Amino acid sequence: MKVLLQRVKKASVRIGNELHSEIGYGILIFVGVEKNDTDSQAEFLANKVCNLRIFEDEIGKMNLSVKDVGGEILIVSQFTLAANCKKGTRPSFDNAMEPLAANHIYENFVSFVKGNNISLKTGVFGAMMDIELVNDGPVTFILTKE
Repeated sequence: MKVLLQRVKKASVRIGNELHSEIGYGILIFVGVEKNDTDSQAEFLANKVCNLRIFEDEIGKMNLSVKDVGGEILIVSQFTLAANCKKGTRPSFDNAMEPLAANHIYENFVSFVKGNNISLKTGVFGAMMDIELVNDGPVTFILTKE
């Protein structure tokens, strides 16, 4: 399971020409589910992103979590995070979990984040989405639980 996390000033998801969801200050999370990923990995990563101290305190040190700053979270499924680009010039998606099982893990990740009592929005699993964001920093992290 891979999570790409970006600290944002704002972010939104559009499907077609319609605004589906948007957040203000907080984090945008892209979630990629791979074969053999488990609910326990989803729970670990959900708790990690909610408590990761990536926001600046009063002296400018990254010492506060999204919960500490009252931020919001936008979670988007991101199939391409499971890609392997080591060989050739065409990504391989052999390591991606099949969609039905991947959606289950993704939805559980979302539920685990909700359990942290943070304002939360999502994209739509498997949909073609336009993501707009203003990256704050930029501050971007890739998290995995293997």
